[in-house]
Amino acid sequence: MNNSNFEEKIKELEDIIKTSDDIVFFGGAGVSCESGIPDFRSADGIYSMNYLYPPEQILSHSFFMEHTEAFYKFYRGKMLFPNAKPNAAHYALAKLEEKGKLKAVITQNIDGLHQLAGSKRVFELHGSVHHNYCMKCGRHYGLDKILDSSGVPVCECGGVIKPDVVLYEEPLDQYIMEMSAAFVHSADCLIVGGTSLTVYPAAGFVYQYLGDKLVLINKSSTPIDATARLVINENIGEVFESINI
Repeated sequence: MNNSNFEEKIKELEDIIKTSDDIVFFGGAGVSCESGIPDFRSADGIYSMNYLYPPEQILSHSFFMEHTEAFYKFYRGKMLFPNAKPNAAHYALAKLEEKGKLKAVITQNIDGLHQLAGSKRVFELHGSVHHNYCMKCGRHYGLDKILDSSGVPVCECGGVIKPDVVLYEEPLDQYIMEMSAAFVHSADCLIVGGTSLTVYPAAGFVYQYLGDKLVLINKSSTPIDATARLVINENIGEVFESINI
């Protein structure tokens, strides 16, 4: 890391935040990596590991329906991190919201760390591990129900409990999509962090932004780096820990 260049970019980010009153944050798996939750597509990510079935297949609706017990074995072992804590990025975003600067957090993550850090308006594009429901009667359960059970978790009515997360082959929630698009569209500053912007339709939300203060914070490059006001290729937690809010 070039310290002088990093400090210049931190100063520019601080200036952008100070001159913005309608900030929206759009984040991906990289936001939670510094909380000990692995991402999917990096060299050490979940998708690079060897399993009996490809992770993309295991995390599909059809696999859940046909091999529910195998799904839950993978899900409990690789997708649930109940002891994870928010990092500097989560807390900084919550502070910006408290100050009235940040209007919404739009996340591809399912870990609930933004809410744990104090963020109130969070749009979870891919659902949350903290929400689960019975496929038979609709009763809702928290994460503890999944963690405290073995095999396939079952409702009191006898129905199978399903995580309220968006699996492959399942659509995103229409209301959450519309609200996310509306907030991005009206933002005067869009900060995109911890995502390579390769997962659609979620990544498409950045194209709803019409302003001139697009900030990209990601360890690797993204397809829209050239259109951004500011690009910082560093860990997002380190970036937010360095700024004065």
